[in-house]
Amino acid sequence: MKYPAYIQELINLFGKFPSVGPKTAERYVFYLLKQAPQQIQALASALDELPDKIKRCSQCQTYSSNNPCEICADKNRNHQLLCIIERSQDQSVIEKSQQFNGTYFILGGLLNTLENIGPEQLPFKELRQLIKDKEIKELIIGLNFNLEGESTALYLKKIFPDLKVTRLARGLPAGSDLEYADELTLANALKYRNTL
Repeated sequence: MKYPAYIQELINLFGKFPSVGPKTAERYVFYLLKQAPQQIQALASALDELPDKIKRCSQCQTYSSNNPCEICADKNRNHQLLCIIERSQDQSVIEKSQQFNGTYFILGGLLNTLENIGPEQLPFKELRQLIKDKEIKELIIGLNFNLEGESTALYLKKIFPDLKVTRLARGLPAGSDLEYADELTLANALKYRNTL
C-alpha cells in the first residue's frame, strides 16, 4: 500500500535516524498519529527549540544549555587534567562513575581512513588551543578500543610529544565469565593486571 505523501515524508525523515530502518520509521509515524494533538505539539515544539536551547561548549565541545558548560565552569574541577572522548554520551558515562574530577574534550568522531576522516575533519586545532590556554598537564585518552580509537590515540600521542598522555585501562568487565572473553580482551586483562 502506498501511503499519502506527507506520511511517506515523515517515514523518510525518521529513517535518517541512526539504527532506524524503514519499518521502525513507519512504526514511529503511526505511533504519533495515535497520540493526542497536544502531545505531538509538545514534541514538535521541543524539536523546534532544540537549536536555540542547546549549543556546543566553546571549551570542551559538549552539548550544553550554557557556555561554558557546567563542568568547564566548575572551579572545583582539575582543569589541568583533560579526558579526550569521542561523544557527549561518553562524558555522561564517565561522570556517572564519580571517579574523574578533570575536564573533557569531545572530538565528535575518530580518525577513519575508510570514511575519509582525517585530522583536518576533527577539532585538533581547538584542542591544541585549549591545551595551551589551560596549561594542561595530562591527557587521558578515553576512546573506544577499536581500530579508529587506537589510530586516534596514537595520533594524539604523536602531536603532543611533550605532554603526559595516558589511556583508560582495559580488560575484563566486572561480572563477566572468562569463557566468553575474546582473545584481545583477555590479553589486555593480563597485560594491565593489578596487584592485590
